[in-house]
Amino acid sequence: MLPEFTRTSGLKVATGSGASQGTGPQTIAAQLARGVPADVVILSREGLNELIATNRITAGTDVDLAQVPLGVAVRAGTTKPDVGTVETFRQTLLKATSVAMPASTSGIWLMKELFPRLGIVGKIDVKVGPRGSDAAAMVAAGTAAIAVMPVSEIVYAPGVECAGSIAPEIQFVQIFSAAVVAGTAAHEGSRQLIAFLASAHASEAIRNSGMEPLTPWR
Repeated sequence: MLPEFTRTSGLKVATGSGASQGTGPQTIAAQLARGVPADVVILSREGLNELIATNRITAGTDVDLAQVPLGVAVRAGTTKPDVGTVETFRQTLLKATSVAMPASTSGIWLMKELFPRLGIVGKIDVKVGPRGSDAAAMVAAGTAAIAVMPVSEIVYAPGVECAGSIAPEIQFVQIFSAAVVAGTAAHEGSRQLIAFLASAHASEAIRNSGMEPLTPWR
């Protein structure tokens, strides 16, 4: 989307990367805390709420852009397990030699909420990577049997395929949001970028990435 934004606005955008939540040095919060320059952040709503609480965000600039469910990644070319019901998903986890997940928002929810609810804590071998790409890479390399992570982080990951989304009764639909970083000198350009990403222009790209667009910028 950035080339189109640059053509229509005349503004060039440089990007960086970091996890929405977690404790590592490359989380977005950790990067902002140590002074890494940024005008706009795009991350999970949970991570953004933490930034808002610590006054890292310009008030009133946060916008929800897209949502995505959790799915299961398997190594490309292998049999795809049935993960469409609560019990089949639970059995898939119990039968897996190891289960990978990101350390960020979805992994935090899995470890704190879903796995205790399913009664499988301590019964499965969990491997945690800093990002979704790390969890997918474990599956592609064969060091983890499956990964549970946002579908959007599976569809383009090399060496893996999506076995499907997990059952609606236990689903965690993750929302990704954007906001202007407090203190930026590029406030107007930042708002233009967020408006563009929340507009109809971005809908196709968002859907192609395995996500669903949310309410456009008003």
